[in-house]
Amino acid sequence: MKIVALFPEAEAGQDNQLLNRDKAIGLKPFLQDKGHELVILNDGEADLEKHLADMDVVISAPFYPAYMTKERLEQAPNLKLAITAGVGSDHVDLQAASENNVGVVEVTGSNTVSVAEHAVMDLLILLRNYEEGHRQAKEGEWKLSQVGNHAHELQNKTIGIFGFGRIGQLVADRLVPFNVKLQHYDPINQQDTEHSQFVDFDTLVQTSDAITIHSPLTPETEDLFNDDVLSKMKEGSFLVNTARGKIVNKDDLVKHLESEHIQGYAGDVWYPQPAPADHPWRSMPRNGMTVHYSGMTLEAQERIQAGVKDILTRFFNNEPFQDKDVIVSGGQISSASYNAK
Repeated sequence: MKIVALFPEAEAGQDNQLLNRDKAIGLKPFLQDKGHELVILNDGEADLEKHLADMDVVISAPFYPAYMTKERLEQAPNLKLAITAGVGSDHVDLQAASENNVGVVEVTGSNTVSVAEHAVMDLLILLRNYEEGHRQAKEGEWKLSQVGNHAHELQNKTIGIFGFGRIGQLVADRLVPFNVKLQHYDPINQQDTEHSQFVDFDTLVQTSDAITIHSPLTPETEDLFNDDVLSKMKEGSFLVNTARGKIVNKDDLVKHLESEHIQGYAGDVWYPQPAPADHPWRSMPRNGMTVHYSGMTLEAQERIQAGVKDILTRFFNNEPFQDKDVIVSGGQISSASYNAK
């Protein structure tokens, strides 16, 4: 079979990385031993187009995705499986995949701890006004009032969690020691927990001092945090997004940060990815943005490598995938996360 994969570029001296074109999460010897062809792409657009006609499997990471659009899926008659080397398969048109009988699977749970830790870090960075303090240290300044004017404790704040699946619950667990009030909204998980109360979406938006987003990108969540929703957030509140960039409206967010209605925004997800150099989120005020790496810790990369090999082994042996990993199967979107309304 012909397996086509897209991974981030390899950098000299970064030998501990598994998710790059050099190491390719160990797929080169793994597939060679099994007699399959592996093509590592250098570009997710032009190079991918060259292989659509005869590839059997496509693999890419959400940090550096191969966008499998409806048009591309229809130009790939041999394609049987799209594997996400990580969590989050929105770079594949799931409806088109189901219509073209292309299976979609991901390594569920592989980087949940990593992303949850990153989200908590982002909350602290924003509330403590760390970015301004670091800028002053780097540029030789010492303007204490300027940094202290927007520095807050996390204690006693109301933190809203949008999306209360694996990652959202891990975020809640890690925030408990900070003595915060936790509330969550999730169309699937509407139960109170020991530490977090379920509230409706409007209540979450209007009463949270900070909101952290942990929802998949679906037709219902795309552009959800637009001008209307952002304007309903508390004056001076904060927003963290380690889920997907398209959940937040790009231009509306900039406007609300510039007006200081939203006091700060942090995250690591963009659209498209890689983000262009002139993306407005790179230069908007009071942001704690990074490149998409929250789920790329070394520990997560090891779990991703093992998970992708497990998926491929099951595929080659015509064995069922683990239920938790299946997004599209048998011509249907089977994941509850992507079917939630």
